[in-house]
Amino acid sequence: MRSRTLLITGVSSGFGRALAQEALAAGHTVVGTVRSVQAKQDFESLSTHAAFGRVLDVTDVDAIDGVVAEIEATVGPIDVLVNNAGYGHEGTMEESPMSDLRRQFDVNVFGAVAMMKAVLPHMRARRRGHIVNITSMGGYITMPGITYYCGSKFALEGISEALGKEVAALGIAVTAVAPGSFRTDWAGRSMARTPRSIPDYDAIFDPIRKAREQVSGKQLGDPAKAARAMLAVIALDHPPAHLLLGSDALKLVREKMAALERDIAEWEAVTVSTDG
Repeated sequence: MRSRTLLITGVSSGFGRALAQEALAAGHTVVGTVRSVQAKQDFESLSTHAAFGRVLDVTDVDAIDGVVAEIEATVGPIDVLVNNAGYGHEGTMEESPMSDLRRQFDVNVFGAVAMMKAVLPHMRARRRGHIVNITSMGGYITMPGITYYCGSKFALEGISEALGKEVAALGIAVTAVAPGSFRTDWAGRSMARTPRSIPDYDAIFDPIRKAREQVSGKQLGDPAKAARAMLAVIALDHPPAHLLLGSDALKLVREKMAALERDIAEWEAVTVSTDG
């Protein structure tokens, strides 16, 4: 695989950090976005010649175009954008205020779209490029208590797939990578939690929260292996539009697809009855 320049959002921890480290080890140049000057210095210490930090909050959409233009001018052409910055929100929909929903979409959806819009003119002019959006198995399946999070990841899955069809003829690929449960901070310090207020939801919510807290840090998925899998996909001439990571994601998504197919078949007569 030839050396490439990757722009990865959110490289302080989790998948972003793992992917940056694996990419640097493989000889690539990595520009990573972080939220503070200290985090920038920490990231750049990974490599004195190939790790470049940029302080950027992806919700500051007015700043993104300028940061991307500066990277193109000073570091070099961005070959791969990896939209990794994001977080999980825990809370039932009725209990969670609209402000939590807006914040979830600001980071997980609007920030990612703004990043894509910023790199696309450069990639389109070169007729090459790859956009990798880190979504989640929560972009396919759902569970009670993370309604806003699932909504944001369903949205990013749909945007990724549609964009891929818009830019394929321009030499640009788009891959939505949907991880299952991995040993990151997603269920720990990175999780935003709305306070509970309605006892009616205790029976459905409390066991799921308890199970999530118990497994945090002990998940089956290895972020380093996920990073190597993503690098393998980035190296392909014809990367997939969708990639699941983790045996749990594979199992749960297959179960969801089978259930959906059963529903479609059961209601087929009603579905087609509306024609004509």
